[in-house]
Amino acid sequence: MDKHIEAVVETYGNMLFRVSLTLLANRYDAEDAVQETFYRYVAKAQTFNDDEHRKAWLIRVCINICKDMLRRRVRDVHLSLDDLTDYGISDSAIDVFDEIMSLPVIYREVVLMHYMEDYKVDEIAKILQITPSAVKKRLQYARERLRIQFDDSDK
Repeated sequence: MDKHIEAVVETYGNMLFRVSLTLLANRYDAEDAVQETFYRYVAKAQTFNDDEHRKAWLIRVCINICKDMLRRRVRDVHLSLDDLTDYGISDSAIDVFDEIMSLPVIYREVVLMHYMEDYKVDEIAKILQITPSAVKKRLQYARERLRIQFDDSDK
């Protein structure tokens, strides 16, 4: 494998896997999505302005692949705790992550990008090709929904 491609896989592989796992809730599908993302990266041979441009492109492609996979999915969603702890989700965060996974995909992806990948609202809007106000609204909805779910579970 080309040294440049190895470096890109090393740099972005785990992050793309977390994105895929969050959206697909299945380790094997997530691995397939990451592999397809890197395949398209190599096949496209696109030039990027900088590393942030490359990262945003990879995330956008990965999210699109995941959405395509979700449209074709016919089986139930299953996510094991081993998958989460193997890929950087701590035991203490499992409950929160479980609640995030219960959100619809459009809310899950903004929560993931904002809180786990530290993207700003404007950056998320650019990557998802939506307005910043739509990102803010999705984050607000997700926070409200999570707050309600955690309030209900405390009772």
